[in-house]
Amino acid sequence: MIKTIYNLGISMAFLPIFAIPTAEISSIPSLAVEIPDLKAEATIEETREMRAAQIDTYYAARSMPLAGKGMEFVLAAEKYGLDWSLLPAIAIRESSGGKHDCYNNPFGWGSCKIKFDSYEEAIDTVARNLGGGNPRTAGYYAGKETRQKLYYYNGTVVPTYMDEVIDIMKRIEKTDPSRE
Repeated sequence: MIKTIYNLGISMAFLPIFAIPTAEISSIPSLAVEIPDLKAEATIEETREMRAAQIDTYYAARSMPLAGKGMEFVLAAEKYGLDWSLLPAIAIRESSGGKHDCYNNPFGWGSCKIKFDSYEEAIDTVARNLGGGNPRTAGYYAGKETRQKLYYYNGTVVPTYMDEVIDIMKRIEKTDPSRE
């Protein structure tokens, strides 16, 4: 059986298909196959780098102190299951991207009474809370959609808060690092 298939393959290899002029091949439906441009999907690392660049570009174009922390935001969002643009948008809404932070707390976390040793610590702490990783705040944030998280974050005080932050998120997501 294998020998028969092999012999069939050998005999098929010599069919005079290549003797048909190129113009004629396109008129034969079975041979006129377009090959689409194959574009490999971005790797996880490329996606991270692009998102970090979008955050950094958005912040840098507005001279915000958190410029350069894009990868911190992206990794924290991944770690705690958040939308990658959520924390950068909250930081913009709460402190103009760190311009008006209090004690390395650009998120106004804990009514801005909580002090952090660094922006990295603030990013990780707020991400952990919004991701539902802190048992003390999980009731507000665990398993909730972004809009619900924002409601509990500050929407009970500022009714337009959710829409404001979501609008900032969209602007960050539309940022083209190669153009700004």
